[in-house]
Amino acid sequence: MATFTAPFNIAKGRAVEFVNRVKTGDPAASRLYAIPLSTSVAQATAIDVDDFAALLTAGAVEQTAGGWSRITLAAADITALTPDDTNDRFDADFIDLVWAGPTTGNNIVSIVICYASVATPTNAQLIPISHHDFPITADGSQVTATVAVFYRAS
Repeated sequence: MATFTAPFNIAKGRAVEFVNRVKTGDPAASRLYAIPLSTSVAQATAIDVDDFAALLTAGAVEQTAGGWSRITLAAADITALTPDDTNDRFDADFIDLVWAGPTTGNNIVSIVICYASVATPTNAQLIPISHHDFPITADGSQVTATVAVFYRAS
């Protein structure tokens, strides 16, 4: 997944820790959420929001129709977290994202990855970590977002 923007300001310096909290179950309800958007927001606006509700208020539109839905990522979905001392960075990775077959006309432009520490979070409880360009023209075929390091701290 290609990233169009730097991390959201609210998550700068915290993204790897959010992923680690999910991986270690601290707290037990913590999860990451992959949320498809049918409409995105300009980078200069997006990086300043502090929660997913504010991103929606700024003009982003979550795609929930036609086979799209949020994907919840738990500890088992996250790759082991290990600093890369050779390259002086820390990569965070998780499983590929799969939607069974979004129907024609229900397109997306991007995916936002958010963190929440509570079960069944409201949009205001979702902290946006990263935004990834992922334009898909839905045609009923399965959609897979191949994730190879969704976040890199360096």
